[in-house]
Amino acid sequence: MLNRRILRVKAFQSLYAYHQCKASNFNLSVDFIRESFQPDLNSMEVQDKAQLKKDAETCIDLFTRSQDARTLVADGNLSIKIKNVALHALKQYHKLCEADLSFLRNNMVTSAERIPGLYLYAIGILLGFRKHVEKEVDKRRKLSQERVSVIAPGEDNLAKNRILLYLEQDSPIKSEFIRHHVNLEDWKEEIKQWFRDYVKVQEEYVAYMNLTDPTLEDDRAIAENLLKKVILKNDAILSQFQELDLNWTENKAVVRSLALKVLKNVDIDQKDSTEILPDLAINWDEDKEFFQNIFNLTVESEKDYSEMIAQKAKNWDIDRIALTDKIIITMALTEMVNFPSIPVKVTINEFIDISKTYSTPKSKQFVNGLLDVLAKELTDTGKIRKSGRGLLDNK
Repeated sequence: MLNRRILRVKAFQSLYAYHQCKASNFNLSVDFIRESFQPDLNSMEVQDKAQLKKDAETCIDLFTRSQDARTLVADGNLSIKIKNVALHALKQYHKLCEADLSFLRNNMVTSAERIPGLYLYAIGILLGFRKHVEKEVDKRRKLSQERVSVIAPGEDNLAKNRILLYLEQDSPIKSEFIRHHVNLEDWKEEIKQWFRDYVKVQEEYVAYMNLTDPTLEDDRAIAENLLKKVILKNDAILSQFQELDLNWTENKAVVRSLALKVLKNVDIDQKDSTEILPDLAINWDEDKEFFQNIFNLTVESEKDYSEMIAQKAKNWDIDRIALTDKIIITMALTEMVNFPSIPVKVTINEFIDISKTYSTPKSKQFVNGLLDVLAKELTDTGKIRKSGRGLLDNK
C-alpha cells in the first residue's frame, strides 16, 4: 500500500529526474549556440574564427544569465545576432523543460496508479503456475492406459494449493484483472517456461512436492516463496515487469509488499473475500492531491528556497551542495509552509530518512541542521503556521 513516505520518495525521484532533464536541455541549448557561431564554410568572405568563438561564449553567458527568465537580461552593447541566438536558445530551453515537466508530473501519478496492476500480474503468474501443474497432471492421467493414477504423491500439490485455489475461485481477483487490464494470456508460454526453468528445480518447491499432505500454512509458505524467490527475483521474469512499467525499479518494493499482503490476507474460512486485495491507499484521492501538490509547489518555490539555503549554508557554495540535498531541503521547506496539518518534526524526520537512502553519507547531518535552522526562521516570521489539534505550537 502506498503511504505518504513512499509518495514523498516518488515525488523526490521525479524532481531529481526533472533537474537532470533541465541540465540536458541546458547543454542542448549551449550546443545550439556554439553551432550558430561556427564559421560559414560556404561564405566567400574571410571568417574571423577567434571573434566567432568569442561571440559564442558571450552568447552562452547571456543565455546562462537569462536562464530563469522568459526574456533576455538587459544588455544593450551586444550584437543583434548574439541577442537573437540567445533568445532562440532560451525559448528552446524553456519549451523542452515544460515538456519534460509535464511528462514527469503526469508519469509519476500514472506510475503510482499502475501499481495495483503490477501486483496483480505477480499474483497472476502464481495462479498460472498452479494452472500449468493442473493441466500437466490431467494430461498425464488421460494418456495413461491404466485406470489408476500415474501421478506420484505430492506431484500435484501446487495444483491443489488452497491459497491459490481460493484466490482463483472465491476472490474478486478475476474482476480486478479486467479492471486493471491485466492480461496474462500473452504470457502463457513464458509462464510454462518459467515453471520448468525456475520453479520445478527450486529446492523449496521440491521439498513441497515431497509432502504427502501439506497444511494450509505449507500452501501459503510455498506461494510466498515462489513470489519472493522466483517471480520477483528472477531476471527473465523481472524484464517482463520492466516492459510494463518504466518505473519498475522504484515500484518493485511496493508491488512485492502488496502481493505478499494478498497471500497473507487469504482466509479460506472467511466468506467475505472483498478485503483480500489491498487498495492502492486508504484514501487515494487525498493522497494523490498531496502527491501532486508537493511536486508542483516544490518546482514553483525552488528559486526562493535555493536563495534561503545559500544564505544559511555557511561555507557552502549553493552550487557545491549535492543536488539531492538541495531537492530534499526544498521539498521539506515546501511541505512545512504549505501543509499546515503536518507537524514540522514529522516533515524533518521524513526527509532525513530520504537523505539517508538517496544522498551522500554526510547528508543526514547537513539536511537535519539546515532544516532545523530554516524551520525556526520560517516559524518566527509566520510563514510556517500549523493548525489542528496538537499543532498550534508548530512543533
